[in-house]
Amino acid sequence: MEIHQIPSLRSPVMVIAFSGWNDAAEAATGALSHLLASWSDPEFDVVPELIADVDPEDFYDFQVNRPMVEIDESSVRALTWPGTQIFALKTPTLDHDFVVVRGVEPSMKWKTFTADLLDLADDLEVDLVITLGSMLADAPHTRPITVSGSGAHPDIAQRLGVEISKYEGPTGILGVIQDGCVRRGVDAVSLWAAVPHYASNSPSPKATLALINALEDFLEISIPQGVLPDESSAWEIEVSEMAKEDSDVAEYVKALEESKDASDLPDVTGESIARELERFLRRQNGS
Repeated sequence: MEIHQIPSLRSPVMVIAFSGWNDAAEAATGALSHLLASWSDPEFDVVPELIADVDPEDFYDFQVNRPMVEIDESSVRALTWPGTQIFALKTPTLDHDFVVVRGVEPSMKWKTFTADLLDLADDLEVDLVITLGSMLADAPHTRPITVSGSGAHPDIAQRLGVEISKYEGPTGILGVIQDGCVRRGVDAVSLWAAVPHYASNSPSPKATLALINALEDFLEISIPQGVLPDESSAWEIEVSEMAKEDSDVAEYVKALEESKDASDLPDVTGESIARELERFLRRQNGS
């Protein structure tokens, strides 16, 4: 890992997402891209600062994640290598700053990769790590995207007010990072969005928006929404049009809607409305 600087940050929260296995419909990496852009204001020198780059030679299989060739306006070719970058995002209107880790899921040496990343987190005095992921699920695109929050250890889950992770099975780099945090005594929470599996071929701004909202709710902050709500509505309309063209898909979506409505009915009248109200009030106070 090449460290460019160790900036002075206020109670930084590290937020992590990787493309690949953990990133259905690019929702998680899309959320970090939105986070990096939402507070950027070059006019006032409020821009993400590059803290470090992970050397791709050490952690990536280039036959799995190949470098990309790009040609600029002068017809000059350049290679962009798969990798991971760590940014400092200073947010003076909030009580803490962010360390944003965005990249491609590494192919090898996950223990070393995690150790290097958490060593940097120690240097930056990070005491909370939030990993973002998105997974394919039997969920209708016409209903709110469900985001589940969990802690990697029962003590952490209870203290931070999230569910205890009960998942068993294959995991990705996010699971390894969560485990590394537990072993170091660092608080770590995972937020996962459930993406409709029949609508995962293109990026889902609706799932990205759901993760942004979940991050807002967990940290009790307000994050600028930008064009995400409009893009989310357009995505939903586009998927609905696609579903209408196939009667089997349309019937399947209807069945998912009925199942979702039946299971969510008690929550709709209580907790979800309270969350929406709290989010609205935070935005009003932040304006």
